[in-house]
Amino acid sequence: MVAEVLEHLAPARGGLFVDCTVGLGGHARALLDAGASRLLGLDRDRAALEIARQALSSYGDRVELVHSDYRELPTVLEHRHIDAVDGVLADLGVSSMQLEAPGRGFSFRRDEPLDMRMDRSTGMTAADMLASVDERTLADVIYEFGEERHARRVARSIVEEARSRRIETTGRLADIVRRAIPRKGYSRIDPATRTFQALRIWVNRELEGLDGFVMNAGRRLKPAGRLVIITFHSLEDRIVKHTLRAAQSAGEIGLQVLTKRPVVPSEAEVERNVRARSAKLRAAERT
Repeated sequence: MVAEVLEHLAPARGGLFVDCTVGLGGHARALLDAGASRLLGLDRDRAALEIARQALSSYGDRVELVHSDYRELPTVLEHRHIDAVDGVLADLGVSSMQLEAPGRGFSFRRDEPLDMRMDRSTGMTAADMLASVDERTLADVIYEFGEERHARRVARSIVEEARSRRIETTGRLADIVRRAIPRKGYSRIDPATRTFQALRIWVNRELEGLDGFVMNAGRRLKPAGRLVIITFHSLEDRIVKHTLRAAQSAGEIGLQVLTKRPVVPSEAEVERNVRARSAKLRAAERT
């Protein structure tokens, strides 16, 4: 959604923009080419950050990249003595590189170690967490984060299997989930999809602190500064929508919502990249 990001962030104004999930550098490059004077890029995935560093090297000192979680934005800015910025972007989707890179454990298309961490330098892997979780907690995770209606059945099967032998690979986990879910004819998505999404969100604490980030990003905007957030599932979008509306109603930081309804990808973009079909963009401006 590069065109939509540029429309709502309006980098032609110049100034300092922060890409809180710089990924492979695609949005960052577009912002710089469209007029952003400087760009501060954050990412908690060191592998993605290194790719972005190479992709953006031609911009020289206009770019600074930092290994950090997007929720640490206030700390990152404070360390650099930056009081306010002209725009903030957060694209909360998992990149194709992360999904497809071997050994990351995000996908069940290959049988590989069950990791799922976006930041592999810290925290417990999905295998570690499944080895110690209780059935009720796991069922709640799968139901809430994956919206899987067979969550209880899936959680019971996972916990029972983990008691006999630790679940170390994506292939074994996917097989357990598939066996646990009743099959009723053809389904366009693999039965393991929702459980894998839920575990990824759980491992990376993807929803934790999202509302706080929205508020903190709004507070760090200059007057006329813009905030753009792209989400990829309903739970994230709901948090962003309600937080933006609450901030606007409270009037504390002068945040005005620019998107009454979420902006979605064009049909042409979805044809080019089917993973974009669930993206929703919301934007706000500090008045």
